[in-house]
Amino acid sequence: MRGCHVMAKPTSSQCNIQCQYCFYLNKPQQPVMDDATLDAFIRQHIAAQPNEVVEFAWQGGEPTLAGLPFYQRVVALQKRYSAGKRIQNNIQTNGILLNDTWCQFFKENGWLVGISLDGPADLHDHYRRTRSGKPTHRLVIAAIEKLNAHRIEFNLLVVISQHNSQQPERLYHYLRTLGTPFLQFIPLVERDHFGNLTVESVQAEQWGTFLKTVFKLWMHEDIGHVFVQLFDSTLGVWAGFPSQMCVLSKTCGHAFALEANGALYQCDHYVAAPYLLGNIHETSLKTLNQSQQAYEFAQQKLTTLPPDCRACSELPFCHGDCPKHRIKDNKSALCEGYRAFFRDTAPYMKTMRDLIRQHRSPTELMLLLRNAE
Repeated sequence: MRGCHVMAKPTSSQCNIQCQYCFYLNKPQQPVMDDATLDAFIRQHIAAQPNEVVEFAWQGGEPTLAGLPFYQRVVALQKRYSAGKRIQNNIQTNGILLNDTWCQFFKENGWLVGISLDGPADLHDHYRRTRSGKPTHRLVIAAIEKLNAHRIEFNLLVVISQHNSQQPERLYHYLRTLGTPFLQFIPLVERDHFGNLTVESVQAEQWGTFLKTVFKLWMHEDIGHVFVQLFDSTLGVWAGFPSQMCVLSKTCGHAFALEANGALYQCDHYVAAPYLLGNIHETSLKTLNQSQQAYEFAQQKLTTLPPDCRACSELPFCHGDCPKHRIKDNKSALCEGYRAFFRDTAPYMKTMRDLIRQHRSPTELMLLLRNAE
């Protein structure tokens, strides 16, 4: 039996801020997930996993709008249905509602928290403001300070847009000061009504330059101290492992999005009628995961690759990128950026791979670079 990942959205599109680039903007809001749907989801999600560790991912909109009592019920139901399996939870939030009570809950129950932050105040507030237009950066920083005070493990999820991609050094150095070594950079790739990239989206050249610049800083200063998801995943591919990131994996699928009403979609990037798998009130999650429809969606990423991608030497590292990012001729809008990054970093990735094979630490690359200067 193949397991699945489910991004649960208990508040669907409800949010307490209005990000200018958000794909949920202007979408109709649903009520918060009710107890019957929550019970069905937790029971079915645990039953659908073949492994002894079951991961729950809570996202939005803004998931904290469901309220702390909702997540207290989550923990109680997970204990009821765990059947001896180990449960892990992570929640992605803008952090605005977090207080000591929330943090105590996360700490007591071992939750991992993902905080959305796009950089220093001027970069973050450029797109992320409250619905009344007020900046949100100081509120996010207050949440981060509480997480640090309670010693809660968290990571930073940073959307890289046309705006903040212009200042990679400043952005990276700022993120390093915030108390977590775990960073994820998420490229903003959205389309307008004509199918063209929005003005907020990062361009391929900007994306490549951003990644190369940050990587150069990281390999000189922070190997083994800061963990950038894309860098770790790329090194893993050099070492012979599959990508850790679904957007760069050979196939996609089996990574669903669950809306508050129980509707299950193929992916968080495809919450639309053509990609509706079913509703967990009518068909079990396990059955939907094993359906032909889910399998065919997973394979489309591979079967629709254009000839240029199939012949590309960088294919093992990106596999054509996320299908959502494929804009023209079924090639990723970020193709040239990724290609530049993979080619520019290849010598250093090879060195770190070889160090690992020799049972040595990849941190030795930093010393090699210093000695070569």
